Amino acid sequence: MTESEHMQPMLEVYNLSKKFGKNIGVDQLNLILHRGEVVGLLGPNGAGKSTLIKCIVGLLRPSEGEISINGHIRGSRSARQMSAYVPEIPQLYGMLSVWQHLQFITGAYEVENWEEKVEALLKMFEIWDKKDDFVKTLSKGMRQKLSLCCGVISNAPVLFLDEPMVGLDPKAIKNLKDLIQKLKDEGKTLFISTHLLDPIEMVCSRVIVLKKGKIIAEGSLEDLRNQLGEEHASLEEIFLEVTADV
Repeated sequence: MTESEHMQPMLEVYNLSKKFGKNIGVDQLNLILHRGEVVGLLGPNGAGKSTLIKCIVGLLRPSEGEISINGHIRGSRSARQMSAYVPEIPQLYGMLSVWQHLQFITGAYEVENWEEKVEALLKMFEIWDKKDDFVKTLSKGMRQKLSLCCGVISNAPVLFLDEPMVGLDPKAIKNLKDLIQKLKDEGKTLFISTHLLDPIEMVCSRVIVLKKGKIIAEGSLEDLRNQLGEEHASLEEIFLEVTADV
């Protein structure tokens, strides 16, 4: 990837606010993600992480602000084709089989020659033997794995993952971490909201910490360590430090 490609903005958010009555979910937020970045979105419960992602992918209407995905205005057909969203709670169709879900996604995103890639993904997440089963018969963890497979097989250049590791067993978390690294190497841009800090520590280009709808810290792990004067601090220690009520 050339330097200019690497600096290409894939997500631009300007002055984004989302209010729920008198409550502010996201407060005048600005951020840019570049091509090939894996950015971790951290924050305590109620910080606005899911609200931010839902505004970006078009599930919530912002109160104010502008959002574009690879130069396309959020909610437009082009922006939807450019991005895929894996929600915290899988949104799947109970009466479709695992294979039919992936067939549907590849059709919607116009992905060609997808069968082998789907087989590899399902085997990696150990649900290949469930490919003909109806989704309503799957466990919570297996639904989560299928939801991740649907996001990845879209081949969208920007992926939004909301708490992707919740409900996964340790082996699946390890496989997901390896998959995130592979997607990063392919030049995909990933925005990952998570509470599980250990798995993302090694794959993130940088982290953004939200609190009460505002960005309170941002940068690479190295940047944040320097800001705190803690050169050996883990991501968990940095998170606890920056989100502590002073």
